[in-house]
Amino acid sequence: MPARTLGILLRSAGHEPAHYALVLATGAAAVGRSVVLFATNAGLALFRADAPLLTDPREALLATRGVAGIATLREAAADLGIRRIACDAGLRAEAIAPSALEHGVEVAGVVTFLEAVGDGSVVSL
Repeated sequence: MPARTLGILLRSAGHEPAHYALVLATGAAAVGRSVVLFATNAGLALFRADAPLLTDPREALLATRGVAGIATLREAAADLGIRRIACDAGLRAEAIAPSALEHGVEVAGVVTFLEAVGDGSVVSL
């Protein structure tokens, strides 16, 4: 039986929810699940090309404790082929231009996210 798709909805601000969204995404992809990471509103910070979450003190703290941080997990997500979608309405709500996003992030709506997940499961952070 093929593994069901995991959809991750990231809507919260800050390092911790973004970090754990990547932990879930890369973990699921590593065991063969298809993963769609959809960020909206404050969660869009994860997809910004200027990477504001990398300057959060928690990033350095995780490194000192031997825990993969956002920088490492973003690279792993790309290597594992995780589909990343930025919510078009969320971008407008946060006044973020699509050009400000990291390379490879799609811009689409919630319908696209839900279609991509299909009968899989969705986790919201």
